[in-house]
Amino acid sequence: MSTQANTAQHNTPIDHEATADHSTHATSGAHAGHDIHAGHDIHAGHDTLADHDAHSAHAAHGAAGISGQQITQNEIHADHAADGDHAGHGDHAGHGDHAGHGDHSAHAAAGPGGLQITQDGYTLELAHTIVRAGEIDFRFRIAGPDGLAVTEYASIHDKELHLIVAQRELTGFWHVHPERAADGTWSVRLNLPAAGAYRVFTDIAPRALGRTITLGADLAVAGDYAPQPTPEPARTYVVDGYEVALDGELVPGAGRLITLTVHKDGVPVTDLQPYLAAFGHLVVLRAGDLAYVHVHPNGEPGDGVTAPGPEITFHTVVPGPGTYRLFLDFKHGDTVRTAAFTLTTTATHGH
Repeated sequence: MSTQANTAQHNTPIDHEATADHSTHATSGAHAGHDIHAGHDIHAGHDTLADHDAHSAHAAHGAAGISGQQITQNEIHADHAADGDHAGHGDHAGHGDHAGHGDHSAHAAAGPGGLQITQDGYTLELAHTIVRAGEIDFRFRIAGPDGLAVTEYASIHDKELHLIVAQRELTGFWHVHPERAADGTWSVRLNLPAAGAYRVFTDIAPRALGRTITLGADLAVAGDYAPQPTPEPARTYVVDGYEVALDGELVPGAGRLITLTVHKDGVPVTDLQPYLAAFGHLVVLRAGDLAYVHVHPNGEPGDGVTAPGPEITFHTVVPGPGTYRLFLDFKHGDTVRTAAFTLTTTATHGH
C-alpha cells in the first residue's frame, strides 16, 4: 500500500511497510512513524530482554528518547508494546513492527543510539556501502564478538530486527523489516529514489547480549547529488486527507510529553488501529549527526485506559540541543501512514 504525503510542508518521501514488505508512502512527506512502545521506547537505554528502566532514569541521562527516552540507542520499553510493521515513511519513512525492547538504560551513558557501527562486540556489516538509486536488494549481516554472523535474536516488537534508513538531510525515511537467511544474512527490497548520503540503523537484541542495541552505518547512493536543507520547523503534517498536529517541546536532558493529534477531513480520528502493539510509533533523529531515538506511546491497546485516538502521547527525552526530525507511524483504515515534523529544542526552564 503506497500513499503519498504532501511535500508542501514536508520534503521527505515516505515509505510504509506493513509487515515485512514496505510500500512507498508519501513521496514527499517526512515520516514520523516508528515504533513507540506503549510506555516509551528509546533505543538508548532499554533492552528487549532485560528489564526496562523507568523513563525518569532516562530523562536524567538526557539521552535521546521519546516515549521512553532513548539515551543511547535503546528504548525504554518499560510499558510499551507494539505490533505491526513499519514501512518506509515520510520522507521515505518505512514502517516496521517493533518488538519489545529491553532495558537500554544500561547503555544510556554511552550516548545517543545509532552513532556507532560497532557496539558491545556486535558490528553492522553492509554487503555494499555504495548502491544505485531505485529498487535494490539490500543485504547485510550482524557480526558477533566471534566474528560470525548472529542468528539468535530476541523479538523486538514482533520482529528480530528493525531496519530504518534515512537520508542525511532527513528528507527521506524508511522503516522496514528484512528477512534473515539461515546463515545470518538479512535482505530486503528497498527503493531509494535519489542519489545522496544515507544512514542505516538496525535495532536488535542478540540473545547472547541480553539487551537491545542500535547500530548505524553510512550508505551512499550513487548519482548526481543535489543536497536539500532539513525541512523547516512545522507542527502540522498532512497525508492522504489526514492532518496530524504536534503539541509539546523538546528539552535537552529533560523528559517532556509530545502529543500527536490525528484528524481526517477535519474530524477527530477515534478508531486508530493497533500497529506493532501500539496506536503510534515515533522515531526521532537529530539533524547534523543523526542521533537516534525510538519511542513508544504512553499506554497500549487493550489496557482499558488508552483511547484509540485522536491523541497519541509520548514521553520524550533528547540527548542535547539541536534540530530534530520526528517521524510518526499510525494506522487507520488498514493502512499505515507516516507524518513528519521538525522541532528545535528549547532551553530547560530555569536555565
